[in-house]
Amino acid sequence: MTERAVSYEKKGAVAIVTIDNPPLNVMNQQVTRELKEAFTALKEDNETVAVILTGAGDRAFMAGADIKEFPNLIGRKGIKADFLEGHAFLNEIDQFPKPTIAVLNGLTFGGGCELALTCDLRIAEEHAQVGLPEIKLGLFPGGGGTQRLPRTVGDAKAKELMFTGDPIDAAEAKNIGLVSYVVPKGEGLQKALELAGRMTRHSLPALSKIKKAVDQGLSSSLEEGLDLEAELFEEVFQTEDIKEGVQAFIEKRKPAFSHK
Repeated sequence: MTERAVSYEKKGAVAIVTIDNPPLNVMNQQVTRELKEAFTALKEDNETVAVILTGAGDRAFMAGADIKEFPNLIGRKGIKADFLEGHAFLNEIDQFPKPTIAVLNGLTFGGGCELALTCDLRIAEEHAQVGLPEIKLGLFPGGGGTQRLPRTVGDAKAKELMFTGDPIDAAEAKNIGLVSYVVPKGEGLQKALELAGRMTRHSLPALSKIKKAVDQGLSSSLEEGLDLEAELFEEVFQTEDIKEGVQAFIEKRKPAFSHK
């Protein structure tokens, strides 16, 4: 029986998804399938409010795709649909209706960087390196990197990273806005749990609507984004949590959200 390459554990309202595909946690078909299974399960889990994604060990978050799978693609035509399936998988994580945090605890290259970009926030340990080296193989980022990276760090910096294929360290990743925090080696998960804990005390319906408003609004005009915000604002006033939040404020106590 093949050992699982992806597992998850729950700590209260936070779930920790770990990629464990030694030695460098590369992306392959098994990892893709099991990541999808994990996020599907956690999407339906009403107890889980936020998800942390990281790699096992301290060498890599994910050091890219499994290059051994590439020879089967060379010279083939009509495989766009296969690539779109990969996009669909990453889009599911991008559109996951709960806050997500990636902990970059080592090498974060190629598909690993593209996977990290699907998360809402990224925390890098100080020894992490981040890059999109596909150009060095005569390729370019094909897992959403050409689209998500410019939206995160701006087009000029994104092009530089993709044109050169050279990695950057954690400090520079923070400087360009690719990661939110840099922490000492081994402390990424602790920081992510602390940050997630500050989120999970709030209402999941409200958190989900913030994420939807921001993500969809960024690909819309300001007018369309404001219309979406108004629509979601109306929806949030129909939740049980808004009743609890307002009542708790009036009674000067902490709210006990049901996430409904």
